[in-house]
Amino acid sequence: MGASPARGEVQAAVQPSGHWREASLAEYRQHLVGLQAVVTACSQTRDTHTCDPALVGPDDRVPLSNAPTAEQRLVRYGWLRALLAKAQVKDESPAKTKGTPAPDAGNPEPARPPKPATSQMLQAAETRLTQDIAQADNAAASTPAAAADHSRERAAMKQVLAERDFRGLESPTARDSALEKLGDWLNRLFQSAAKLGTAAAWVGRVMVYGFILAVCVGLVLGLIQLERRWRIRLIPESDGPATGAASARDWQLWLADARGAAAAGQWRQAVHFVYWAAISRLESRRLWPADRARTPREYLALVAADDPRQPQLAALTRGFERTWYGGRAAAESDYRKAEALANTLISGTSAAAKGGAR
Repeated sequence: MGASPARGEVQAAVQPSGHWREASLAEYRQHLVGLQAVVTACSQTRDTHTCDPALVGPDDRVPLSNAPTAEQRLVRYGWLRALLAKAQVKDESPAKTKGTPAPDAGNPEPARPPKPATSQMLQAAETRLTQDIAQADNAAASTPAAAADHSRERAAMKQVLAERDFRGLESPTARDSALEKLGDWLNRLFQSAAKLGTAAAWVGRVMVYGFILAVCVGLVLGLIQLERRWRIRLIPESDGPATGAASARDWQLWLADARGAAAAGQWRQAVHFVYWAAISRLESRRLWPADRARTPREYLALVAADDPRQPQLAALTRGFERTWYGGRAAAESDYRKAEALANTLISGTSAAAKGGAR
């Protein structure tokens, strides 16, 4: 017995081509004649070269007649590809099948009809192709009158479908057609990937692991973004601010201290007080949970990037850090700028303007 091809190789060969071609009746008949020659050659030699399923070629989409508006149908050759793949292995000789044990007389089993040999199936394929060629000749010889008969039949069918029982039926919409085209494209893409994975196994593994990695990265990024948006809304169930928090002292008192320091010419202290006045006001509005241990940068990080108050708070924080932590001498202009930013945050005019723009 000749060595049979590997299972994966046979399955890959049996797979349909995954595409079809537009063919006239003459081209369809020529294709059938070529297929008949392929089956004849395969029947004579029975090897991998003459019985290659790739010799079948693509499927044909052919008109039913020579009329210009004739309907079309898709002729598939998957059955022939499978038969050629099977024909690459020669039939067993009858001598090797005589040793089959007879059924037990005490427990007889119904006799099963023997499976047809591959050679017989090849002969049947030749007969089928001959009949298909004859049908193609008949379709090519059809007259326009026959096509007109089909038109009358279609008109009758449309009249029937217009009855009350069929009024609920709807024709495919543009959206349905677009989704169908998208599905076909995805099927072709996956078929190409499957063929590529058959040629190189590592490609399939890379695609699978890459897809899983992309999904995981997308989930992590989505969770991080969701956490940032909801972090500032996680307010503890407490009636008053925490001890030592900026909001534990009214923002009006912080602002009064700032103005007092400014009147005395203590601009560095004035910037310091006006910054905490803004923080106390925002914290009293429950923009974040009260916590005195935070640094100015941590307060700024609690405000979402799309919050309209974020630019003003960022500018106020930079000015405060330069004068209070950076050791830079503060001037009256620094205080006036910080006071203007703090008044904007305290009054909430930036948020109101952003909401009105929307």
